[in-house]
Amino acid sequence: MHMFVYRGHRLQEVGGTGRGSTHSSHQATDYRSHANYWKQVGKGTEMLSNKVGKQLGHPTYSLTGWFVTKFLKWHNLILEENAVKLSNIQPNDTVLELGHGPGFGLQEASQLLMGPRGKLLGVDYSQYMHQMASKRMQEQISRGKAVLYYSDLVNMPIEENTVDKAFHCNCYYYWPDLKAGSKAIHRVMKPGGIMVTTLRLDSLKKASSLGVLTGDKWKPEVYMEALESSGFTDVRMENKREKLIKFQAIFSTAVK
Repeated sequence: MHMFVYRGHRLQEVGGTGRGSTHSSHQATDYRSHANYWKQVGKGTEMLSNKVGKQLGHPTYSLTGWFVTKFLKWHNLILEENAVKLSNIQPNDTVLELGHGPGFGLQEASQLLMGPRGKLLGVDYSQYMHQMASKRMQEQISRGKAVLYYSDLVNMPIEENTVDKAFHCNCYYYWPDLKAGSKAIHRVMKPGGIMVTTLRLDSLKKASSLGVLTGDKWKPEVYMEALESSGFTDVRMENKREKLIKFQAIFSTAVK
């Protein structure tokens, strides 16, 4: 007869006889069942984290997509408002929002483009977000003051050297290729054009620890290096605060 004992948090088989070995065998079975249970929980948590991460980057028509949309409204509103504010938008600027989501930032920016030449552009590769934002911006679109594109970043159908200001929040870490994305933005910017990126670094660190964000693309320094290598200068990150909420803003200027 054999029995199993715990040694150093590991289950080991040792010799034994009598009822004690039977009892220990039950312990071993319970231990294996317990370990298997937590293994399955771990797999389930990983699958959920991956699913949420994908929905955050590319929301779709689904229950998870609906929850993600509500989360974006709650979590991103201050970031959107401040990205617009920090962009120093002028009435006749051409302004581009990248990964516009439900359209909260577009709404904010449109209120500042009151000049006759002021124009707002938006790009998002989620059809769900594109349709939500198009509905929200219907009036501006009908007046020719806004144009929204259902497109990925690299292939956005925007002419070179046409954008004065660009902004985005909580999206660069979902780009498949940071350098390709940065080059695509640089292509459409006018010389001296300004881009502002807003984020909450503490939230990104938490998302990374939970497995919602993987790799190192979420790290600001990786993104900033991609900007610099793509033709942006004066790339810097500043700590900001709004309504007791701390966030970060990354500034960059297109040089051509």
